[in-house]
Amino acid sequence: MAREIFEVRDWDGAARLGELTVPRAGVTVETPALLPVVNPHKQTVPPARLQSEFGAEILITNGYILYGSDEFREEALDVGLHDLYEFDGAIMTDSGSFQLAEYGEISVDTEEILRFQHDIGSDIGTPVDIPTPPDVSRERAESELAETERALAEAETVDVGEMLVNAPVQGSTHPALRTAAAEHAYATDLDVFPIGAVVPLLNAYRYDDVVDVVAAAKRGLGADAPVHLFGAGHPMMFALAVAMGCDLFDSAAYALYARDDRYLTVRGTELLADLDYLPCSCPVCAASTPEGLRSEDDDERTRLLAEHNLHVTFEELRRVKQAIRSGSLLELVETRVRGHPTLVDGFRAMLAHAETLEATDPVSKGAFFHLSAESADRPEVLRHQERLERLTVAGDTCLLTTGSGNSDDHDTTWRVVPPFGPFPRALSESYPLTAEVPERLSREAYERAADGVARLVETNPDVTFTFAHHQWPASAVERVPDGVEVQRYGDGTDPRDH
Repeated sequence: MAREIFEVRDWDGAARLGELTVPRAGVTVETPALLPVVNPHKQTVPPARLQSEFGAEILITNGYILYGSDEFREEALDVGLHDLYEFDGAIMTDSGSFQLAEYGEISVDTEEILRFQHDIGSDIGTPVDIPTPPDVSRERAESELAETERALAEAETVDVGEMLVNAPVQGSTHPALRTAAAEHAYATDLDVFPIGAVVPLLNAYRYDDVVDVVAAAKRGLGADAPVHLFGAGHPMMFALAVAMGCDLFDSAAYALYARDDRYLTVRGTELLADLDYLPCSCPVCAASTPEGLRSEDDDERTRLLAEHNLHVTFEELRRVKQAIRSGSLLELVETRVRGHPTLVDGFRAMLAHAETLEATDPVSKGAFFHLSAESADRPEVLRHQERLERLTVAGDTCLLTTGSGNSDDHDTTWRVVPPFGPFPRALSESYPLTAEVPERLSREAYERAADGVARLVETNPDVTFTFAHHQWPASAVERVPDGVEVQRYGDGTDPRDH
């Protein structure tokens, strides 16, 4: 089923710059997009300012809280969310599933809450799904997923006009269930696909598990499916999540953290009490100091911290978008994940899905920067080595050399450059073989290049190969097939003898 509401304009790995058309609001939201969470009972930053000062095109508020609110229910029904919040972008509403997960029950079903969301003017509504937490038994996850799928079926029968409807993807930490749930959700006529119940993983810094959950869900969704990572609002993980193919994020962190005197950065969260300097140039930080913020009364300090947190969050999202446009998102991911060891785990988990990332990664970009040992496992390296099968080695003998010269003793000479491996000299100026690499390469880079040599040898069994290198580590040379003559620059000896 083609979903005409979502169009992808640019790819980088599995990341995409896209446009989500929200017909009821009459707006098109550029993705990746952040949905600031607005609590109707406590608006730390008014929605009108979220739009005018921070560039928010879409926000999310809890429809279930409004449904049970003595203060706002009738006004929301009377004037609608857009007038209530003075916000003319798109508004998504949640159904109370979070409260269901927290308290065990809620007093509404899918049909009733969807009709209420429609009646208050929501642009994207949500059915009552079951947010199954991580690490539960498969039996429980299957049982609760069945309830979620019944809710999606019920949602399909509710007449909500132009309001888009979420189809949450559950399944706990069971990849096969997440994929099956995504396939089921994608087969419905619903519109947006939130990956649910990841907040406990995020709170526990289990970024590798988050990546695997997202990868499993993405396997069941088509490229025209807008994907929302529910509850993922910290800027330190935007680049990683976007690289995995997530398009929408919601954040209450900007306000919740501010109330606890917590100051967001792209490397993590700091306590205001621990800061001697404000490492940011946003309007709040440029006009104040840590001591100045600490001297404000509670409400004013909370407001200022929330504004700073929003500035940092939207700035990072813009940085991610520009990286997609320029083809440098994976370099940004490598930079960002160094902010926390568990983000490195998440990055390594992402690279375990390199084949999936490679499927939509552009063939050519501006530059490949080799920044770490993990760079050797990027999808560009995988693609190059897979495409060696398309290349035929001319002649009966071939020299594979890490140097720059040609050999008169061989029919042809190919270069070998870590981490990619061998390639004809004619491709030397082609992406990604123009990569910027450090002088002191990681062991993994040499080993991956040796794997490329092995791939080329395997696909050209009638060619006699010689491999000449300069001071490659033994662990890499050992990966070169036994039938290849190995020479070390200067002495002609075989390093496998040492």
